[in-house]
Amino acid sequence: MEKKPFLTLEQAREIMQDIPTPFHIYDEKAIREKARAVNKAFSWNKGFKEYFAVKATPNPYLMQILHEEGCGMDCSSYTELLLCEACGITGSDIMFSSNVTPVEDMQKAYQLGAYINLDDVTHVPFIEKVCGVPETICCRFNPGGLFSMGNQIMDNPGDSKYGMTEDQMVEAYKKLMADGAKEFGIHAFLASNTVTNGYYPELAGILFRLAVRLHEKTGAHIKFINLSGGIGVDYRPDQPANDIMAIGEGVRQQFEAILTPAGMGDVAIFTELGRYMLAPHGALVATCIHQKHIYKEYVGLDACAANLMRPAMYGAYHHITVLGKENEMCDHVYDVTGGLCENNDKFAVNRVLPKIDIGDVIYIHDTGAHGFSMGYNYNGKLRSAEVLLCEDGSHKLIRRAETPADYFATFDFSPFWEKLK
Repeated sequence: MEKKPFLTLEQAREIMQDIPTPFHIYDEKAIREKARAVNKAFSWNKGFKEYFAVKATPNPYLMQILHEEGCGMDCSSYTELLLCEACGITGSDIMFSSNVTPVEDMQKAYQLGAYINLDDVTHVPFIEKVCGVPETICCRFNPGGLFSMGNQIMDNPGDSKYGMTEDQMVEAYKKLMADGAKEFGIHAFLASNTVTNGYYPELAGILFRLAVRLHEKTGAHIKFINLSGGIGVDYRPDQPANDIMAIGEGVRQQFEAILTPAGMGDVAIFTELGRYMLAPHGALVATCIHQKHIYKEYVGLDACAANLMRPAMYGAYHHITVLGKENEMCDHVYDVTGGLCENNDKFAVNRVLPKIDIGDVIYIHDTGAHGFSMGYNYNGKLRSAEVLLCEDGSHKLIRRAETPADYFATFDFSPFWEKLK
Protein backbone atom coordinates (compact mmCIF):
# COMPACT_ATOMS: atom_id res chain seq x y z
CA MET A 1 0.00 0.00 0.00
CA GLU A 2 1.34 3.43 -0.93
CA LYS A 3 2.09 5.87 1.90
CA LYS A 4 1.20 9.41 0.90
CA PRO A 5 2.43 12.60 2.60
CA PHE A 6 -0.18 15.01 3.95
CA LEU A 7 2.08 17.85 2.83
CA THR A 8 2.95 18.89 -0.72
CA LEU A 9 6.28 20.33 -1.84
CA GLU A 10 4.56 23.67 -2.45
CA GLN A 11 3.17 23.72 1.10
CA ALA A 12 6.54 22.76 2.53
CA ARG A 13 8.32 25.52 0.59
CA GLU A 14 5.78 28.06 1.83
CA ILE A 15 6.34 27.02 5.44
CA MET A 16 10.10 27.05 4.96
CA GLN A 17 9.96 30.73 4.07
CA ASP A 18 9.48 31.55 7.76
CA ILE A 19 10.29 28.27 9.53
CA PRO A 20 13.52 26.64 8.32
CA THR A 21 13.94 22.88 8.28
CA PRO A 22 14.12 20.63 10.12
CA PHE A 23 10.68 20.78 11.71
CA HIS A 24 7.99 18.40 12.85
CA ILE A 25 4.57 19.09 11.36
CA TYR A 26 1.14 17.78 12.40
CA ASP A 27 -2.11 17.47 10.45
CA GLU A 28 -4.95 18.99 12.50
CA LYS A 29 -7.74 17.68 10.27
CA ALA A 30 -6.51 14.08 10.47
CA ILE A 31 -5.96 14.28 14.23
CA ARG A 32 -9.54 15.40 14.79
CA GLU A 33 -10.82 12.68 12.47
CA LYS A 34 -8.82 10.04 14.36
CA ALA A 35 -10.21 11.14 17.72
CA ARG A 36 -13.75 11.01 16.35
CA ALA A 37 -13.16 7.54 14.89
CA VAL A 38 -11.91 6.19 18.24
CA ASN A 39 -14.87 7.69 20.08
CA LYS A 40 -17.25 6.20 17.53
CA ALA A 41 -15.66 2.75 17.78
CA PHE A 42 -16.30 2.64 21.53
CA SER A 43 -19.55 4.62 21.61
CA TRP A 44 -21.37 1.45 22.72
CA ASN A 45 -19.79 1.98 26.16
CA LYS A 46 -21.48 4.80 28.04
CA GLY A 47 -18.42 5.80 30.09
CA PHE A 48 -15.78 5.42 27.38
CA LYS A 49 -12.90 7.88 27.35
CA GLU A 50 -9.63 8.03 25.44
CA TYR A 51 -6.76 9.37 27.54
CA PHE A 52 -4.11 10.56 25.10
CA ALA A 53 -0.61 9.52 26.20
CA VAL A 54 1.01 12.93 26.70
CA LYS A 55 4.50 11.43 26.61
CA ALA A 56 4.00 10.65 22.92
CA THR A 57 3.68 14.31 21.87
CA PRO A 58 3.67 16.79 24.77
CA ASN A 59 2.51 19.90 22.98
CA PRO A 60 -0.32 22.03 24.45
CA TYR A 61 -1.76 22.94 21.03
CA LEU A 62 -2.16 19.26 20.13
CA MET A 63 -3.43 18.38 23.59
CA GLN A 64 -6.05 21.12 23.29
CA ILE A 65 -7.22 19.79 19.91
CA LEU A 66 -7.68 16.32 21.39
CA HIS A 67 -9.38 17.69 24.50
CA GLU A 68 -11.84 19.57 22.28
CA GLU A 69 -12.63 16.20 20.70
CA GLY A 70 -13.48 14.69 24.09
CA CYS A 71 -10.15 13.12 25.01
CA GLY A 72 -8.54 13.14 28.42
CA MET A 73 -4.80 13.01 29.06
CA ASP A 74 -2.60 10.20 30.35
CA CYS A 75 0.31 11.62 32.39
CA SER A 76 3.32 9.95 33.98
CA SER A 77 5.28 12.85 35.48
CA TYR A 78 5.01 16.11 37.41
CA THR A 79 5.84 18.16 34.31
CA GLU A 80 3.15 16.47 32.24
CA LEU A 81 0.66 17.21 35.02
CA LEU A 82 1.71 20.87 34.96
CA LEU A 83 1.23 20.90 31.19
CA CYS A 84 -2.33 19.61 31.61
CA GLU A 85 -3.05 22.17 34.30
CA ALA A 86 -1.80 24.96 32.04
CA CYS A 87 -4.22 23.72 29.35
CA GLY A 88 -7.13 23.75 31.80
CA ILE A 89 -7.27 19.94 31.84
CA THR A 90 -7.86 18.68 35.38
CA GLY A 91 -9.85 16.21 37.47
CA SER A 92 -11.10 13.01 35.87
CA ASP A 93 -9.82 14.23 32.50
CA ILE A 94 -6.37 13.13 33.72
CA MET A 95 -5.17 9.57 34.25
CA PHE A 96 -1.90 9.53 36.20
CA SER A 97 0.14 6.36 35.66
CA SER A 98 3.71 6.44 36.90
CA ASN A 99 6.30 4.17 38.46
CA VAL A 100 9.04 4.83 41.00
CA THR A 101 6.87 7.86 41.71
CA PRO A 102 8.36 10.93 43.43
CA VAL A 103 6.39 12.50 46.28
CA GLU A 104 5.72 15.77 44.42
CA ASP A 105 4.33 13.89 41.41
CA MET A 106 1.84 11.94 43.50
CA GLN A 107 0.82 15.02 45.45
CA LYS A 108 0.27 17.02 42.25
CA ALA A 109 -1.90 14.28 40.74
CA TYR A 110 -3.96 14.16 43.92
CA GLN A 111 -4.26 17.97 44.00
CA LEU A 112 -5.53 18.03 40.42
CA GLY A 113 -8.12 15.34 41.16
CA ALA A 114 -6.65 12.96 38.59
CA TYR A 115 -7.42 9.26 38.45
CA ILE A 116 -4.31 7.78 40.10
CA ASN A 117 -3.05 4.42 38.85
CA LEU A 118 -0.83 2.68 41.41
CA ASP A 119 1.98 0.64 39.88
CA ASP A 120 2.95 -1.42 42.93
CA VAL A 121 1.42 -2.75 46.13
CA THR A 122 3.97 -0.71 48.12
CA HIS A 123 2.43 2.42 46.63
CA VAL A 124 -0.61 1.89 48.87
CA PRO A 125 1.18 2.94 52.08
CA PHE A 126 3.09 5.51 50.02
CA ILE A 127 -0.05 7.30 48.83
CA GLU A 128 -1.54 7.01 52.32
CA LYS A 129 1.48 8.85 53.68
CA VAL A 130 2.04 11.57 51.07
CA CYS A 131 -1.49 12.70 50.22
CA GLY A 132 -4.19 10.26 51.26
CA VAL A 133 -6.31 7.78 49.32
CA PRO A 134 -8.92 9.23 46.92
CA GLU A 135 -12.37 7.68 46.68
CA THR A 136 -11.60 6.42 43.16
CA ILE A 137 -8.27 4.65 42.69
CA CYS A 138 -6.73 2.37 40.05
CA CYS A 139 -4.16 -0.45 40.21
CA ARG A 140 -1.94 -1.72 37.44
CA PHE A 141 -1.90 -5.46 36.66
CA ASN A 142 0.96 -7.61 35.39
CA PRO A 143 -0.03 -11.21 34.55
CA GLY A 144 3.60 -12.36 34.28
CA GLY A 145 4.92 -14.91 31.82
CA LEU A 146 4.64 -14.44 28.07
CA PHE A 147 1.70 -12.78 26.36
CA SER A 148 0.81 -14.62 23.17
CA MET A 149 -1.98 -14.68 20.64
CA GLY A 150 -2.39 -17.99 18.89
CA ASN A 151 1.14 -19.22 18.17
CA GLN A 152 2.67 -15.74 18.19
CA ILE A 153 4.44 -14.36 21.24
CA MET A 154 3.50 -10.69 21.43
CA ASP A 155 5.53 -9.58 24.46
CA ASN A 156 7.01 -10.66 27.78
CA PRO A 157 5.12 -9.12 30.73
CA GLY A 158 7.13 -11.27 33.12
CA ASP A 159 10.19 -9.16 32.31
CA SER A 160 8.32 -5.87 32.66
CA LYS A 161 8.93 -3.61 35.65
CA TYR A 162 5.28 -2.48 35.62
CA GLY A 163 2.28 -3.64 37.58
CA MET A 164 1.17 -6.03 40.34
CA THR A 165 0.42 -9.73 40.53
CA GLU A 166 -3.21 -10.73 40.95
CA ASP A 167 -2.66 -11.58 44.62
CA GLN A 168 -1.11 -8.14 45.14
CA MET A 169 -4.11 -6.54 43.39
CA VAL A 170 -6.41 -8.26 45.90
CA GLU A 171 -4.23 -7.11 48.80
CA ALA A 172 -4.08 -3.55 47.44
CA TYR A 173 -7.84 -3.34 46.91
CA LYS A 174 -8.55 -4.52 50.46
CA LYS A 175 -6.12 -2.02 51.99
CA LEU A 176 -7.44 0.81 49.83
CA MET A 177 -11.04 -0.02 50.74
CA ALA A 178 -10.07 0.12 54.41
CA ASP A 179 -8.61 3.58 53.70
CA GLY A 180 -11.90 4.82 52.27
CA ALA A 181 -11.62 4.03 48.56
CA LYS A 182 -15.07 3.36 47.10
CA GLU A 183 -14.50 2.77 43.36
CA PHE A 184 -11.68 1.02 41.56
CA GLY A 185 -9.99 0.85 38.20
CA ILE A 186 -7.87 -1.81 36.50
CA HIS A 187 -5.04 -0.98 34.11
CA ALA A 188 -2.63 -3.12 32.08
CA PHE A 189 -0.27 -2.85 29.13
CA LEU A 190 0.84 -6.17 27.68
CA ALA A 191 2.22 -5.45 24.20
CA SER A 192 3.50 -2.50 22.21
CA ASN A 193 2.73 -1.31 18.67
CA THR A 194 0.55 -4.26 17.71
CA VAL A 195 -0.72 -4.28 14.14
CA THR A 196 -3.59 -6.70 14.62
CA ASN A 197 -7.24 -6.12 15.32
CA GLY A 198 -7.14 -8.97 17.84
CA TYR A 199 -4.86 -7.44 20.48
CA TYR A 200 -7.32 -5.18 22.28
CA PRO A 201 -10.12 -7.79 22.41
CA GLU A 202 -7.63 -10.37 23.74
CA LEU A 203 -6.37 -7.93 26.38
CA ALA A 204 -9.95 -6.95 27.22
CA GLY A 205 -10.86 -10.57 27.83
CA ILE A 206 -7.97 -10.98 30.28
CA LEU A 207 -8.84 -7.80 32.17
CA PHE A 208 -12.60 -8.40 32.17
CA ARG A 209 -12.13 -11.86 33.71
CA LEU A 210 -9.70 -10.35 36.22
CA ALA A 211 -12.29 -7.71 37.11
CA VAL A 212 -14.88 -10.39 37.86
CA ARG A 213 -12.43 -12.30 40.08
CA LEU A 214 -11.36 -9.15 41.95
CA HIS A 215 -14.97 -8.18 42.55
CA GLU A 216 -15.75 -11.67 43.87
CA LYS A 217 -12.68 -11.75 46.15
CA THR A 218 -12.92 -8.21 47.55
CA GLY A 219 -16.43 -6.91 46.89
CA ALA A 220 -14.85 -3.85 45.28
CA HIS A 221 -16.91 -1.89 42.77
CA ILE A 222 -14.96 -1.78 39.51
CA LYS A 223 -15.68 1.60 37.95
CA PHE A 224 -13.41 1.43 34.89
CA ILE A 225 -11.02 -0.82 33.02
CA ASN A 226 -8.18 0.92 31.20
CA LEU A 227 -6.89 -1.02 28.19
CA SER A 228 -3.92 1.36 27.99
CA GLY A 229 -2.05 1.65 24.67
CA GLY A 230 -0.50 -0.91 22.36
CA ILE A 231 -2.57 -0.36 19.21
CA GLY A 232 0.10 0.31 16.62
CA VAL A 233 0.43 1.92 13.23
CA ASP A 234 1.49 0.65 9.84
CA TYR A 235 4.96 2.19 9.59
CA ARG A 236 5.78 0.07 6.53
CA PRO A 237 3.80 0.41 3.29
CA ASP A 238 3.19 -3.36 3.19
CA GLN A 239 1.70 -3.50 6.70
CA PRO A 240 -2.06 -3.68 7.16
CA ALA A 241 -3.56 -0.81 9.12
CA ASN A 242 -5.56 -1.48 12.28
CA ASP A 243 -9.32 -1.16 11.90
CA ILE A 244 -10.49 0.73 14.98
CA MET A 245 -14.16 -0.12 14.34
CA ALA A 246 -13.33 -3.84 14.28
CA ILE A 247 -11.24 -3.43 17.42
CA GLY A 248 -14.04 -1.64 19.24
CA GLU A 249 -16.52 -4.33 18.20
CA GLY A 250 -14.17 -7.07 19.40
CA VAL A 251 -13.93 -5.41 22.82
CA ARG A 252 -17.73 -5.05 22.91
CA GLN A 253 -18.19 -8.75 22.30
CA GLN A 254 -15.86 -9.60 25.20
CA PHE A 255 -17.70 -7.09 27.40
CA GLU A 256 -21.07 -8.67 26.64
CA ALA A 257 -19.71 -12.19 27.13
CA ILE A 258 -17.85 -11.59 30.42
CA LEU A 259 -18.88 -8.45 32.30
CA THR A 260 -22.58 -8.17 31.50
CA PRO A 261 -23.48 -11.69 32.75
CA ALA A 262 -21.51 -10.94 35.95
CA GLY A 263 -23.69 -7.90 36.64
CA MET A 264 -20.86 -5.54 35.79
CA GLY A 265 -22.33 -3.92 32.69
CA ASP A 266 -21.77 -0.44 34.13
CA VAL A 267 -17.95 -0.62 33.84
CA ALA A 268 -16.45 2.21 31.78
CA ILE A 269 -13.77 1.43 29.19
CA PHE A 270 -10.75 3.70 28.97
CA THR A 271 -7.92 3.72 26.43
CA GLU A 272 -4.53 5.44 26.42
CA LEU A 273 -3.51 5.71 22.79
CA GLY A 274 -0.51 7.84 21.90
CA ARG A 275 1.08 6.25 18.88
CA TYR A 276 -2.22 5.36 17.22
CA MET A 277 -3.69 8.81 17.78
CA LEU A 278 -0.82 10.88 16.41
CA ALA A 279 2.04 8.94 14.78
CA PRO A 280 0.55 8.84 11.25
CA HIS A 281 -0.47 12.49 11.48
CA GLY A 282 2.99 13.92 12.03
CA ALA A 283 6.10 14.08 9.87
CA LEU A 284 9.68 15.29 10.12
CA VAL A 285 10.52 17.62 7.25
CA ALA A 286 14.20 18.07 6.44
CA THR A 287 16.45 19.25 3.63
CA CYS A 288 19.25 17.35 1.87
CA ILE A 289 22.40 19.39 2.53
CA HIS A 290 25.18 16.93 1.61
CA GLN A 291 25.92 13.84 -0.46
CA LYS A 292 28.74 11.35 -0.04
CA HIS A 293 29.99 8.72 -2.49
CA ILE A 294 32.28 6.09 -0.97
CA TYR A 295 31.52 2.41 -0.51
CA LYS A 296 27.86 3.34 -0.33
CA GLU A 297 25.77 6.29 -1.42
CA TYR A 298 24.83 8.67 1.40
CA VAL A 299 22.52 11.64 1.56
CA GLY A 300 22.94 13.91 4.57
CA LEU A 301 20.02 15.86 6.04
CA ASP A 302 19.86 18.93 8.24
CA ALA A 303 17.94 16.70 10.70
CA CYS A 304 19.54 13.95 12.76
CA ALA A 305 18.75 11.33 15.40
CA ALA A 306 18.37 14.15 17.93
CA ASN A 307 15.20 15.06 15.99
CA LEU A 308 14.01 11.46 15.51
CA MET A 309 15.65 8.86 17.70
CA ARG A 310 13.63 5.76 16.79
CA PRO A 311 15.63 4.54 13.76
CA ALA A 312 18.95 4.92 15.58
CA MET A 313 17.71 3.51 18.88
CA TYR A 314 15.46 0.65 17.73
CA GLY A 315 16.31 0.20 14.07
CA ALA A 316 12.73 1.36 13.54
CA TYR A 317 11.46 1.81 10.00
CA HIS A 318 10.10 5.20 8.92
CA HIS A 319 9.00 5.61 5.34
CA ILE A 320 10.63 8.42 3.36
CA THR A 321 9.20 10.51 0.54
CA VAL A 322 11.16 13.03 -1.51
CA LEU A 323 8.60 15.80 -1.91
CA GLY A 324 7.96 16.69 -5.52
CA LYS A 325 9.42 13.38 -6.70
CA GLU A 326 6.57 11.12 -5.63
CA ASN A 327 6.07 9.86 -9.18
CA GLU A 328 9.73 9.47 -10.12
CA MET A 329 11.42 6.10 -10.50
CA CYS A 330 12.93 4.70 -7.29
CA ASP A 331 16.21 3.58 -8.82
CA HIS A 332 18.82 4.76 -6.30
CA VAL A 333 19.93 3.11 -3.04
CA TYR A 334 20.90 5.40 -0.18
CA ASP A 335 21.74 5.52 3.48
CA VAL A 336 19.89 8.61 4.70
CA THR A 337 21.87 10.13 7.54
CA GLY A 338 22.14 13.01 9.96
CA GLY A 339 25.21 14.81 11.21
CA LEU A 340 25.74 13.35 14.69
CA CYS A 341 29.11 11.88 15.59
CA GLU A 342 27.46 8.47 15.81
CA ASN A 343 27.43 5.89 13.04
CA ASN A 344 23.89 4.82 13.95
CA ASP A 345 22.60 8.30 13.06
CA LYS A 346 20.72 6.96 10.05
CA PHE A 347 17.07 7.44 9.18
CA ALA A 348 17.30 4.66 6.60
CA VAL A 349 19.83 2.07 5.46
CA ASN A 350 19.96 0.76 1.90
CA ARG A 351 16.69 2.52 1.16
CA VAL A 352 15.48 2.54 -2.47
CA LEU A 353 14.49 6.09 -3.39
CA PRO A 354 14.36 8.41 -6.39
CA LYS A 355 17.53 10.37 -7.16
CA ILE A 356 18.07 12.90 -4.37
CA ASP A 357 19.71 16.24 -5.05
CA ILE A 358 21.06 18.79 -2.61
CA GLY A 359 18.19 21.07 -1.66
CA ASP A 360 15.52 18.39 -2.01
CA VAL A 361 12.89 18.39 0.73
CA ILE A 362 12.68 15.07 2.56
CA TYR A 363 9.46 13.99 4.29
CA ILE A 364 9.89 11.30 6.97
CA HIS A 365 6.53 9.68 7.73
CA ASP A 366 4.80 8.72 10.97
CA THR A 367 6.77 10.84 13.44
CA GLY A 368 3.73 12.35 15.17
CA ALA A 369 4.26 10.23 18.29
CA HIS A 370 7.59 9.55 19.99
CA GLY A 371 9.30 11.76 17.41
CA PHE A 372 9.94 15.22 18.78
CA SER A 373 9.30 14.04 22.36
CA MET A 374 12.31 11.70 22.37
CA GLY A 375 14.64 14.42 21.09
CA TYR A 376 17.85 15.28 22.88
CA ASN A 377 20.86 17.63 22.73
CA TYR A 378 23.81 15.32 22.08
CA ASN A 379 26.59 17.07 20.12
CA GLY A 380 24.91 20.33 21.09
CA LYS A 381 22.16 19.69 18.56
CA LEU A 382 19.11 21.85 19.14
CA ARG A 383 15.52 20.63 19.11
CA SER A 384 13.54 21.64 16.06
CA ALA A 385 10.37 23.64 15.68
CA GLU A 386 6.90 22.08 15.68
CA VAL A 387 4.31 23.26 13.17
CA LEU A 388 0.56 22.68 12.90
CA LEU A 389 -0.98 22.30 9.46
CA CYS A 390 -4.38 23.80 10.22
CA GLU A 391 -7.67 22.52 8.84
CA ASP A 392 -7.92 25.50 6.48
CA GLY A 393 -4.50 24.76 4.97
CA SER A 394 -2.66 27.52 6.81
CA HIS A 395 0.18 26.73 9.20
CA LYS A 396 0.98 27.77 12.75
CA LEU A 397 4.22 27.61 14.72
CA ILE A 398 3.31 25.68 17.89
CA ARG A 399 6.85 25.37 19.28
CA ARG A 400 9.78 27.47 18.16
CA ALA A 401 13.12 25.85 17.49
CA GLU A 402 15.67 25.91 20.28
CA THR A 403 18.50 28.43 20.13
CA PRO A 404 22.03 28.26 21.56
CA ALA A 405 20.75 30.55 24.31
CA ASP A 406 18.28 27.82 25.34
CA TYR A 407 21.06 25.22 25.35
CA PHE A 408 23.29 27.37 27.57
CA ALA A 409 20.51 28.68 29.82
CA THR A 410 21.15 26.21 32.65
CA PHE A 411 24.85 27.08 32.91
CA ASP A 412 26.26 29.72 35.24
CA PHE A 413 29.04 31.32 33.24
CA SER A 414 29.88 33.96 35.86
CA PRO A 415 32.94 32.16 37.32
CA PHE A 416 34.46 31.99 33.84
CA TRP A 417 33.66 35.60 33.10
CA GLU A 418 35.41 36.63 36.32
CA LYS A 419 38.58 34.86 35.18
CA LEU A 420 38.48 36.71 31.87
CA LYS A 421 38.40 40.14 33.52
